[in-house]
Amino acid sequence: MSGTTPALVILPRAHDVGGFEVRRALPAKERQMVGPFIFFDEMGPGEFLEGTGLDVRPHPHIGLSTVTYLFEGSIQHRDSLGSDLAIVPGDVNWMTAGRGITHSERSSSESRQVRRRMAGIQSWVALPKEAEETSPDFAHHPAATLPLAGEGGLQLRLIAGEAWGMKAPVAVSSPLFYADAVLAPGAVVPMPDQHEERAAYVIEGAVTVGEDRHEAGRMLIFHPRSGLALRAGPEGARLLLLGGAAMDGPRYVFWNFVSSSHDRIQQAKEDWKAGRFPKVPTDSVEFIPLPETVRVRA
Repeated sequence: MSGTTPALVILPRAHDVGGFEVRRALPAKERQMVGPFIFFDEMGPGEFLEGTGLDVRPHPHIGLSTVTYLFEGSIQHRDSLGSDLAIVPGDVNWMTAGRGITHSERSSSESRQVRRRMAGIQSWVALPKEAEETSPDFAHHPAATLPLAGEGGLQLRLIAGEAWGMKAPVAVSSPLFYADAVLAPGAVVPMPDQHEERAAYVIEGAVTVGEDRHEAGRMLIFHPRSGLALRAGPEGARLLLLGGAAMDGPRYVFWNFVSSSHDRIQQAKEDWKAGRFPKVPTDSVEFIPLPETVRVRA
């Protein structure tokens, strides 16, 4: 029975980010990573009134890639490489911090002029040890370039990695999969069995795994390589499916920094306080100060 039921069910914790509520499923006290995925936030769904918006001021990252994937709304991404573009639903925006990058995420001035909704997922992918100090990079992939498959009431878009016989164009640093699955009532999606670690996050509706029903707002983590499928309930479902190869050891996490080395985390803290990180050319006035009370986790 253990092969067809989740090994762990995580209930996310609520946080405020830039004036917007998010629910954090990873890292959790029960589990730090699923494959290379070390951070997973569900943003919204929520509504911004006219004249308001998201304001995540410039902040730094090391040792990871960030992945922003929206269902509704838009975010203006700006970074220290000079990237400045709107993130819109279905597109993949993959920012690799490597040895260090600074970025901001805000609502554009145009979007603030109207009342609007926003919902999506932001996740972090830890880099393998040999890639932690790579050069920073940003890649944008429009929704139309991502592999899409569908049959039997299932529509599956591969956001990144390889699975279900498809490969996404996003360049990744370790074996992984990340997909957006929309299921009609009673439709089924199989979990790929070639990846060691796998999870599903229920965005909308509910699914059954074996005989157990799981509602929206839960991350289901499965036993390694067991054959299983998720079936949508009578209301249908939307899921984010993710995982990959187990990471090459645990990671230290402090604020926006991820590293296999505690000393490297300390260096990043000092670099941010001293102003040694690169600035965002089009958003260089404000910044988020280094917090002093965040605990380093490993």
